[in-house]
Amino acid sequence: MTLRVLDPGLCTMLVDYGRPAFRSLGVPVGGAADRFSLAVGNALVGNAPDAAALEMTLSGPTLQADTPLACVVFGAPFVLESNRQRLITGRTFTLYPQELLRIDGTPEGARAYFCVRGGFRVQEILGSRSGLEPLRADADLHYCPGTIAGRFIRPTFTWNSEPKLIRTLDGPQASWFEACEFYDQTFAVTPASNRMGLRLRGRPLARPNRELVSEPVCPGAVQVTRNGQCIVLGVDGQTIGGYPKIAHVISADLDKLGQLRPEARIRFTRVTLADAEAAHWHKQAELREWLTRLQVAESLSP
Repeated sequence: MTLRVLDPGLCTMLVDYGRPAFRSLGVPVGGAADRFSLAVGNALVGNAPDAAALEMTLSGPTLQADTPLACVVFGAPFVLESNRQRLITGRTFTLYPQELLRIDGTPEGARAYFCVRGGFRVQEILGSRSGLEPLRADADLHYCPGTIAGRFIRPTFTWNSEPKLIRTLDGPQASWFEACEFYDQTFAVTPASNRMGLRLRGRPLARPNRELVSEPVCPGAVQVTRNGQCIVLGVDGQTIGGYPKIAHVISADLDKLGQLRPEARIRFTRVTLADAEAAHWHKQAELREWLTRLQVAESLSP
């Protein structure tokens, strides 16, 4: 049973939770840029949170299955088109044999996840099914056939506030900079951004005339380049870097980075470590609640 990728869209990749255990070998974490959306999408079709799914960015693929397929698109509100039924993001549906599913663009956010019951059957590499490059046209993906009743939840995360607020802790080199230059301005996400990192456009920050020996970095690190502009590392970002780090995005806001589209306006706000820990546990509790509710609903379905 295969799902044919007729058109891959802008950047469609197989993802799960990535490869966090191999950073010491220089391997980026990778995986889903918005893990919350991946986990909830998987739960909607009865999967474990980290089952392999398709991540779509800004413009999605055109797909066709050869047997019934239980699936859902969850995340940013992509427009779904079918030659057989009316579909919306966030509601489960059965994709029938030879039915054409076209996943167009999204008016808000940047990414959503196409999750199928049982996950996609692909070979593991370093303990993960995340792809190393975007899918190409005519790729075939293997899955478990099945049908599913309509199930729907409304996500609590929205992308329509401007500027978007991102919470941070001080970075290791925060003392090298004037904090007000960073926190008192609005940045724009440039089109040069990708899964490796978000390149921001703003008033250049004054950098001291000193050098930094390359040191470990991870997703969420806010680096200041030689021209005073900022880069926020993403899930595919490198494991070491030599740019000074003025701040670091807290774990509770990392998924928001994956939903920032070109020209989105953002501001950073400094929080305490206690605030960051509280936000982390609050988000984890929210995710566990959704997963538990969906698991119960799955067990009660006929």
